[in-house]
Order: sequence, then C-alpha cells, then structure tokens
Amino acid sequence: METAREARRALNRLNRAIEKAETELDAVAGALRHAEADDFPVAEFGDAADHLRSVARFVDEQEQRLQEKILHAGGIEPGRVRRGT
Repeated sequence: METAREARRALNRLNRAIEKAETELDAVAGALRHAEADDFPVAEFGDAADHLRSVARFVDEQEQRLQEKILHAGGIEPGRVRRGT
C-alpha cells in the first residue's frame, strides 16, 4: 500500500495548495478592491474562486475514491465504516 500512502500524501499537499491559493486570491482581491474601487473585476474574481472550489471538490472526490479502494483492499465495505462527528 506504499503507492496509496504516496497518493494520500499528494492529495493532502494539493489540498493545502488549494487552501493557500484561496487565501492568496482573497488577499489579492482585497488589495485590488481597495486600489481599484469601482473598476474591480468582481465577476472575474468570483469565477476564479469558483474554479478553486471546483478543484477542491475534485480533490475531495479523489480522496474518497482512494479511501474506498483502501478499505475494499482490506476487506472492509466502505459503507460499513462509521465516521466520527
């Protein structure tokens, strides 16, 4: 399962990168909003944020898919595992 571990690590790194990109996008938007006032491209920044959320959902789906494969390989049905709240 070494490759599964590597995949989980890569997905975690990608998830952190997306979170950082969202933070940086917010920072840039704030600075530009202040500098440009009415000329700030609201729609374009909204689109960029939507794209980042889409990539984040993709990463979540891949994490879930990988988890199900790991459980299946271990003889556990994915639907039978209870998650903590």
